[in-house]
Amino acid sequence: MTATATSAHSELTELGRSETALRTFLHGLPGVDQVGAEQRAAQLGTRSIKTTAKAQAIDLAIRMVDLTTLEGADTPGKVRALAAKALRPDPADPSCPHVGAVCVYPSMVPYAAEVLRGSGRPSGGAAPAGVHLASVATAFPSGQAPLEVKLADTRAAVEAGADEIDMVINRGAFLAGRYREVYDEIVAIKEACGGDDAGRQGRPRAHLKVILETGELGTYDNVRRASWLAMLAGGDFIKTSTGKVPVAATLPVTLVMLEAVRDFRAATGRQVGVKPAGGIKTTKDAIKYLVMVNETVGPDWLDPDWFRFGASSLLNDLLMQRTKLTTGVYAGPDYFTLD
Repeated sequence: MTATATSAHSELTELGRSETALRTFLHGLPGVDQVGAEQRAAQLGTRSIKTTAKAQAIDLAIRMVDLTTLEGADTPGKVRALAAKALRPDPADPSCPHVGAVCVYPSMVPYAAEVLRGSGRPSGGAAPAGVHLASVATAFPSGQAPLEVKLADTRAAVEAGADEIDMVINRGAFLAGRYREVYDEIVAIKEACGGDDAGRQGRPRAHLKVILETGELGTYDNVRRASWLAMLAGGDFIKTSTGKVPVAATLPVTLVMLEAVRDFRAATGRQVGVKPAGGIKTTKDAIKYLVMVNETVGPDWLDPDWFRFGASSLLNDLLMQRTKLTTGVYAGPDYFTLD
């Protein structure tokens, strides 16, 4: 980090100490040109990728999937099976890469951990070479619970073996303009994840993904403000959605978030990841997002450490398309396990 970036980062960190300063900064961000953002996203969505580039894109997208099950009917057996699929998405093809992470409720973390501990991810710590274990927390999906409950939820998931936490912001507080409340809550959850110095203290350190629930924020300007607020408070990733509301990830919203992480790194020297989640179901969809990443923030973000898809059914379509490229024929929709 350059001296200029260090100074800027220090100044931005100070914003969280004052509601007025935080509000002034967030409302001073450039407004989003709605027509321009939507046209740009639509234009990037028309790009075509063929043959070798398509095969590489499919493998990259598989590595970026957070294979997810967040249902009230989840069982230990279902979670173990999902974790096994995460490690070997196509048992018939050992060249198929593993996914980025498995994402489950906190109560299901121990069962996923049983399967994933042999993947190269040491218990309680991140390992880029293996499959990460993510858990939603903080009264997901509503975010409507006392802070003490959210902190306990987070600590329980980390102690059970999660090395990534997907928290959801309090949209009611954000939309009411109580930015300092949202900021302080993210800071507290980050500390419950182990904080930035956890590794030096020998404690588990879980990366924090901050879910904005963009479908409830109303405007692109609010998406930009929420993105900056989450990053200022220490989020390692910003994520579009819980997948539990009608409007989830969209290309224009993701474009706004990508521009935010690009500008944040330029201002502070710190890189933050992006995770669109909800409604991304096909290989064609995934490739549109990868094109957008490349064209908006560049190849630095074309890595599972910096870009993920929150999805369940997407993986099966990626596997079907991969088989088609390899063998020349489509596998039937029941060839791969349903998630």
